[in-house]
Amino acid sequence: MSNPQAIAPNAQRLLWAGFTAILAAGVGFGIRGGIFANWAADFGFTGAQLGAIGGAGFTSFCFGIIAGGMIVDKIGYGKLVLAAFALHVLSAFVTFGATKGMDPGLAYQFLFWGMFAFGAANGVLEAVSNPLVATLFPNNRNHYLNILHASWPLGMVFGGVVGWVLGGTFNWGWKSQLALYLIPTIAYGVMFFGQKFPKSEASAKGLKMGDMLKDVGILGGGVVCFMLYLFFKGTLTPMIGNATVATIISAGVALGMLAWVAAVTKFAMGHWLLCFLFIIHAMVGAVELGTDGWIQNITGAILNPTQGKILFVFTSLMMFLLRFCAHFIETKLGLKPVGLLFVCALLACLGLNLVSAVQTFGPALGALLVYAFGKTFFWPTMLAVTSDRFPRTGAIAISLMGGVGMMSAGLIGGPGLGYAKDRFAAEELTKVDPALAAEWKGTGDPSKFLTFEPVQAIDPVRLEEAKKAAGAKKLVAEGNKDKANIDLAATLTPEQEKVVAADIVGNRQTLKVDSFIPAAMALCFLLLIFYFKAIGGYRPLTVDESK
Repeated sequence: MSNPQAIAPNAQRLLWAGFTAILAAGVGFGIRGGIFANWAADFGFTGAQLGAIGGAGFTSFCFGIIAGGMIVDKIGYGKLVLAAFALHVLSAFVTFGATKGMDPGLAYQFLFWGMFAFGAANGVLEAVSNPLVATLFPNNRNHYLNILHASWPLGMVFGGVVGWVLGGTFNWGWKSQLALYLIPTIAYGVMFFGQKFPKSEASAKGLKMGDMLKDVGILGGGVVCFMLYLFFKGTLTPMIGNATVATIISAGVALGMLAWVAAVTKFAMGHWLLCFLFIIHAMVGAVELGTDGWIQNITGAILNPTQGKILFVFTSLMMFLLRFCAHFIETKLGLKPVGLLFVCALLACLGLNLVSAVQTFGPALGALLVYAFGKTFFWPTMLAVTSDRFPRTGAIAISLMGGVGMMSAGLIGGPGLGYAKDRFAAEELTKVDPALAAEWKGTGDPSKFLTFEPVQAIDPVRLEEAKKAAGAKKLVAEGNKDKANIDLAATLTPEQEKVVAADIVGNRQTLKVDSFIPAAMALCFLLLIFYFKAIGGYRPLTVDESK
């Protein structure tokens, strides 16, 4: 993986420092995905509430990466790394403030803002790592950005193993599990310390922020500001208690930001292609990261929690290994970045539908392998395409793109899948047994998502108890005669079995609906293939060529 065309002698150290930084984010994300059930049991959170907590890490990532991308060449990479390190540590202590038995509303705030700080740290780190690697390896960005982002699924492997082994076999508490992400956090701090960093091609040529933003312009800025509007509206509404006032404030902030972009770029409209890539990346965030936040929970409900963790680790491991193959695919198989994205979108759509239909562990491995290949190259290859075609934007465009993707995952992917789970499960139980559905209806706030009709979820605490008993019964039937399993299985009632069956149907339906997103992405990538063919083919541009 050495590259004689790297522009700095410490390129490999900086690459692996960035790798370790994103590894820390992946470890924390993987562990958090495995302790959602703990939070549901301890605090009685619904699927939508858990999705919103997970979503906070995505939305705050947006602020970290956008702000970091704007100033990275001005204040230096080292200061941003230090800020990210402090936020990672702060996140742990805020999250640990949530204690079993406290008021659920207060616990929600601790977990939400702890996740928010964690996401902001991850965003700042990507504002450092993405443009840094794109600058260090200008002739092979897709390969090295895929290597950089191989650390994300590797982190999820470590996080999944933590939940599977330490949280399961050794029964560690969720706080002890979560604290482990601080180990790679310390490591990346040491690796970045004292290093000299290069500047992007645009920054080296002396381009000002207005020049770098011209390709983004009003079109691309409109996409970013719309996502910010959704975030502020969702955050301010419960704080103010008045949806209309929150909407007005949020719209004012978003329009003000868009006006600033227009002013600083002298009302440049921006390039339609970059705006289109932003929209596609919003779908990438929703289907990749949004699904990652729930897939362990969903497959664990369809099969059993232990198998769900194994499948999550397996999928992440496949992603880690495949991301080292981007160069081989491009050079040996002749599949250019946009063509690779098209194939991946088709496989992701197929994979989600296959996963929704699994009944046993073996077929689930095969289905998730298809899904893993599909989603593997989305994120880093999208960054590579943007960096290749819009070098004048420096660190800004790929930082904004990462922000749009994470914002979408937090506002659409995570909460949307949580809402879908709640809705489809409740509807199925109502269809099967209306009286039982009324009896098991939760007493908390209804699940909400965008403009969809609110739905009252199945009581999450009782549902988790029923799922544990049903899981124990399944283990006993499969030959696991452990006394604890036998005793727990004996407590399962026919009513609980109906509720668990409805929850499984809801999970399956959620994955089917989720598959529409990569289907839409495939159509978008097909249009881009035709576009690049019409202009003579895909190739990276220099700053001078992109004027």
